[in-house]
Amino acid sequence: MADSAFFCTLSHEGVLAVRGSDAGKFLQGQLTCNINYLNEHTSSLGARCMQKGRMQSSFRILPHGDGYVLAMASELIEPQLADLKKYAVFSKARLTDESADWVRFGLSHGEQALQELGITAPAKTDEIVAHDELLAIAISEGRIELWCPATRADQVRNHLTAHLAAGDLNDWLLGQVRAGIGQVMAQTRELFIPQMINLQAVGGVSFKKGCYTGQEIVARMQYLGKLKRRLYRLALNDGPLPEPGSALFSPVHASSVGEVVLAAHSEHGAELLAVLQADAAEDGNLHLNSLEGPSLQLLSLPYELDRDREIQR
Repeated sequence: MADSAFFCTLSHEGVLAVRGSDAGKFLQGQLTCNINYLNEHTSSLGARCMQKGRMQSSFRILPHGDGYVLAMASELIEPQLADLKKYAVFSKARLTDESADWVRFGLSHGEQALQELGITAPAKTDEIVAHDELLAIAISEGRIELWCPATRADQVRNHLTAHLAAGDLNDWLLGQVRAGIGQVMAQTRELFIPQMINLQAVGGVSFKKGCYTGQEIVARMQYLGKLKRRLYRLALNDGPLPEPGSALFSPVHASSVGEVVLAAHSEHGAELLAVLQADAAEDGNLHLNSLEGPSLQLLSLPYELDRDREIQR
């Protein structure tokens, strides 16, 4: 169903808000994305790293009211708030959990349903179209997030039900896997640097913005290092759906060669994104959870990694 027209509630994520006169300045020194690129029409993917460059969270961020809102895995909201608040003590920035204030829907090929709400579907990835308290954000080809205040959720849900088939969260996550958009989950917190999930390839890392927490490690990897582990898309034909953080193995290596980032059921089993050692991926003999576990097959991603292009952002 991932490639058909449907909608679902994005129940796996919450919303962290940073508001106040110093919100932008504060976040610019904390996040991988460039806050100066954001405006009422533009959102971004991004991450918050620890000093050693490992991601504590990844998210979609957009301006709203007197600050910014960040959608991330629900389990990460509380620990991310606790960490950021330590750095916000001397800033005029208020950090709160606004998860209860929003209901977010994922729309696949739902342009007509948006039109009936008075919203012209955003055309470009990351573009925001706002109308009557609703925010429509283009995520990838054919996929749009619709943000609405919780007070209007029932009304919007009823409208979508009248115009689109009701899917489930797995359908939406399968679309995310096929778009090659990795995401930090509770099980993979502080495990990857941004380039390991190809975040720089989907606009989530700026190399021109200056200092932020973990920036030295992230920039050094981009300019001077050779990335040995990055995001791949794979197919799994047998076994239960793997959890994020599940280990991948290769017979030519004596230990784990990677971890699952995100997985979803597909028409023929499952598809997943995983961070893998490049040499193990090239060898192609990959197994889930053990050397004797179910085999995995490499699939293509919808984008190419291009360091020269990535560092222009």
